[in-house]
Amino acid sequence: MTYIVVDACIKCKYTDCVEVCPVDCFYEGENMLVIHPDECIDCGVCEPECPVEAIKPDTEDDPDSKWLRINTEYAKSWPNITRSKDPLPDADNYVEETGKLAKYFSEKPGEGD
Repeated sequence: MTYIVVDACIKCKYTDCVEVCPVDCFYEGENMLVIHPDECIDCGVCEPECPVEAIKPDTEDDPDSKWLRINTEYAKSWPNITRSKDPLPDADNYVEETGKLAKYFSEKPGEGD
């Protein structure tokens, strides 16, 4: 099992999770984070830190493993992030919204550390 970041992170990008990660396996996109599944040690310390519950075990992924694929793919090209940053300016407006992947996902990388 590994942990993955899911839809709830998109357009929010709270980074409380990255500072507690003992192996620095978070990667930053323009409007969300992902976890590199091959680097994650399954410790779970990041999961309770996420204020929008966007971090889940991969066993809770949808049937076609969409989020595991997204996390794996973008962790290879986005920069590593190890320090907490401010969330996106309008993050609070998107906390309750669902279906954000189709509406807002960006393939562009973030800044990283």
